[in-house]
Amino acid sequence: MSGTATKRTGRDRMSVEWVKLELMRVAYATRGGFLSRRDPRAVLAWYVVVAAAPWFTYSTTILTLLFLAAAVCALAARIGPLLLALFAFGLLGQAVYVLVLVFFLGGNPAAIDGLAQISLKLGTISLASMAAFVSLDPEKLSDGLLALRAPAMLGFGVSYGYRMVPLLVDEFHTIVDGHRLRGAPPSGHGFLGWRTARRIGVIAVQSFYPLILNTAGRTRTTVEALETRGFTAAGSTSGAGRRLRLAHLRFTPADAALIAATLLFVVVAYGVGGRWPVIG
Repeated sequence: MSGTATKRTGRDRMSVEWVKLELMRVAYATRGGFLSRRDPRAVLAWYVVVAAAPWFTYSTTILTLLFLAAAVCALAARIGPLLLALFAFGLLGQAVYVLVLVFFLGGNPAAIDGLAQISLKLGTISLASMAAFVSLDPEKLSDGLLALRAPAMLGFGVSYGYRMVPLLVDEFHTIVDGHRLRGAPPSGHGFLGWRTARRIGVIAVQSFYPLILNTAGRTRTTVEALETRGFTAAGSTSGAGRRLRLAHLRFTPADAALIAATLLFVVVAYGVGGRWPVIG
């Protein structure tokens, strides 16, 4: 097969099918990455440390160091282009919004530092969340929560929610394709594409009830699939099901090293940023 035949164009990457595949890769953690090989308890502990560290300081230098470290971890976790693009778009949109408020509405330029601190804190948490939860498939996440003594229904709900997202996207894609095949396209796009926008809006509204009904029909199959994997037995009071379900978990020295290295970096970042506040 020639190279031109397998090369994906920009139009292919922005298709609904590509978005659906990206969501399924995220939900089922198929990209790999350095966190996907770790025990889920270590990944959750790493996430708690990284997400909590920015809230104990107002130093822009420390927050910048934590943000850069979270960005490196997110790239190493292979979060995917879709989530990365959405994150960058949100961050740039927030930056533009803040600049407009400060310079065009008579605000104090000193407020940029305060708003930048909030943006760095939220950005660090967002990157850590993407890195952690892209690396955990539904079963690993629910097993990690169960091992940490979280309620069994919480793990069940998380696993169920993970599985329902791709189903919703798949059903919506199927219903929208059916509407497009049955209906005639508009005669021209109109001024600023209003006819196309109106047709898309009508199809989205008309797809709501079929989407809910078709998804409800597949809900029972999803719940039964989870039950066959022992979710209810794992929450039994006897504890035998829980021990059987968690028997595969292994907390290795590499997992402990991950947590220790993260804590050490946070301490060093606080020390360096407090002694040499280059930015503020």
